[in-house]
Amino acid sequence: MRIGELAVAVGVTTRTVRHYHHLGLLPEPDRLPNGYRDYTLRHAVVLARIRRLTELGLGLTEVRDVLADDAGRDLAEVLEELDADLARQEAAVRERRERLRALLDREGGLPAEGPVSPELAALLTEMAHGPKSPMAAKDREMLALIETMATPDDRERLMTALGSAFRTPAAVARAHEMYALLDALADADPDDPDDPRVDEAARALADCLPESLLPETGLALSLDNGVLRALYADVAPAQAEAIRRAMRMFTERGR
Repeated sequence: MRIGELAVAVGVTTRTVRHYHHLGLLPEPDRLPNGYRDYTLRHAVVLARIRRLTELGLGLTEVRDVLADDAGRDLAEVLEELDADLARQEAAVRERRERLRALLDREGGLPAEGPVSPELAALLTEMAHGPKSPMAAKDREMLALIETMATPDDRERLMTALGSAFRTPAAVARAHEMYALLDALADADPDDPDDPRVDEAARALADCLPESLLPETGLALSLDNGVLRALYADVAPAQAEAIRRAMRMFTERGR
């Protein structure tokens, strides 16, 4: 058989046949005097088996193990490993679908910063109520970022701390007052270090941060934190200074 006839018979492309030759999965056939490859029935049998194995989900390295006489692994062993791997993938897909369904079924819909955990979604929705605030919107984005970066244990502690600190009407009102103070610094003179509004906004921000965050989580809220540095660069200079002072006040409370 010529290569095209072999490919059609087994249901693959000639490029696939050449690729299997390159990988050493399919032996090179003898060549006719005119230089064309002359494939035998044995080549067709091996190629058909490679196709069946790959359709089961085996990678080409695993296919080589199955085909090799001295691989020390029989087909049943390889297929058992494949079945276990598929079971893990199936469980992961099922878990992802459950998470998606929980988000889609959530009362109040998804927050603009989603998808996030149901706990953070509830908090972000609560924070979104009230006056429109550029700093509040940025804060919600930061919380979504921090949740993504945190370990599962830290994420749970963060949500517990924030949930207890921001889910009362009085706390939400204080937060909106704090955001208004920060928003007002957007046009402040960056060369005026004595602007009393900077310190006022810093104290308001520090008072809104739950003290349990510092001792109970591994989330870095220090001045050297890379996320904070990126935040400082993304806001007005006076706003950045207020946030720096608030972080300093906050960390000093934990000492």
